[in-house]
Amino acid sequence: MNGVSTLLIVAGLFLAGGVYSFARQGLPRGVVVLLGIGSALCLVAGVLRLEL
Repeated sequence: MNGVSTLLIVAGLFLAGGVYSFARQGLPRGVVVLLGIGSALCLVAGVLRLEL
């Protein structure tokens, strides 16, 4: 596991926590969806970098 993949996975988990928090606060759905997409992309990129 290298540093970039670790950083991407941690960033994805951090953003996922933001999705949960923002959804509970009642922020607009567009903001939550956009943050969720960013979180998913970070997590997928981090996991795919583990394979290489």
